[in-house]
Amino acid sequence: MTDALKRLSEEGVAIWLDDLSRKRITSGNLAELIDQQHVVGVTTNPSIFQKAISSGDGYEQQLTELAARKVTVEEAIRMITTADVRDAADILRPVFDATQGQDGRVSIEVDPRLAHNTTATVAEAKQLAWLVDRPNTLIKIPATKAGLPAITEVIGKGISVNVTLIFSLERYREVMDAYLAGLEKAKAAGLDLSKIHSVASFFVSRVDTEIDKRLDALGTSEAKAARGKAALANARLAYQAYEEVFSSERWAPLDKAQANRQRPLWASTGVKDPAYKDTLYVDDLVAPNTVNTMPEATLQATEDHGGITGNTIAGTYEQSRAELDAVEKLGISYDDVVQLLEDEGVEKFAASWNDLLKSTEAELQRLAPSEG
Repeated sequence: MTDALKRLSEEGVAIWLDDLSRKRITSGNLAELIDQQHVVGVTTNPSIFQKAISSGDGYEQQLTELAARKVTVEEAIRMITTADVRDAADILRPVFDATQGQDGRVSIEVDPRLAHNTTATVAEAKQLAWLVDRPNTLIKIPATKAGLPAITEVIGKGISVNVTLIFSLERYREVMDAYLAGLEKAKAAGLDLSKIHSVASFFVSRVDTEIDKRLDALGTSEAKAARGKAALANARLAYQAYEEVFSSERWAPLDKAQANRQRPLWASTGVKDPAYKDTLYVDDLVAPNTVNTMPEATLQATEDHGGITGNTIAGTYEQSRAELDAVEKLGISYDDVVQLLEDEGVEKFAASWNDLLKSTEAELQRLAPSEG
């Protein structure tokens, strides 16, 4: 074992686990990860819940009670997922208190089928915040065009937000703009800005997966040389944008009012290509005031053989820009790639949600009490 996770924390990277299940909560595993592996937050998404609930582990009793009450499948899923998030939030509460609310957070996502509906997203975010009823919750809102005004509205009401599915630098700037607009609304309404937190989930590995696929199709020596560089370059340039926005004139009065910076969160950090080191998107994205949310396999790999060598983003911006330009020069459109990834991300989460609806409905029917 190495002290890589400790070093990562000391560099200002908050380690969050990208997974949650009832078994992880009840077995004491989550508490153990917090205690021993520097985990200070948890993220969930529809795919994670679909996997957890479909496994059936630990959900039987609650499903039986929900079946007896004849609740709708949508209500059943909300009752189950918010219960898990509430329990995880309680386990993480000491971290939340110790970090003045920065960490110790658990994220729960609005229904992914609402990704293109601003009004419904805002309503769902308010409902989730009320249902979980824990100060250390983050409500996840996708960074779609319809999601942007929803972010402003929800932040303006004092609800903390994890903005998810960010792939492009332009959209990331729009997300930060939506966050600042929300803080300005909250300030005008007299809310305490120090209590409002946000992270911006910038997706990493999927960018390499899609661009590498297109580079492989080209098959030239230039294309081979460009493999595995775009995702890191994209994320590093996102950090440059973060530094610019949170040292801007617009930020200054919010900073004075004790607002919190919206931290960049590196999401999708599990390495998909076996040709790359399995801790690539951890080792090479180290910078202060960031979050890295890892699947458990990546967390364990980092603990075992992560190469944490200090800040690996500072001083990389020129090189990162050149690497993205090199891909563009080969005829691969950055704009096309990031739009495709956003569309696929929304579709994938909606598909997972639909699978979860189906499997939960089957369980409710199986457990329904016989009439009479």
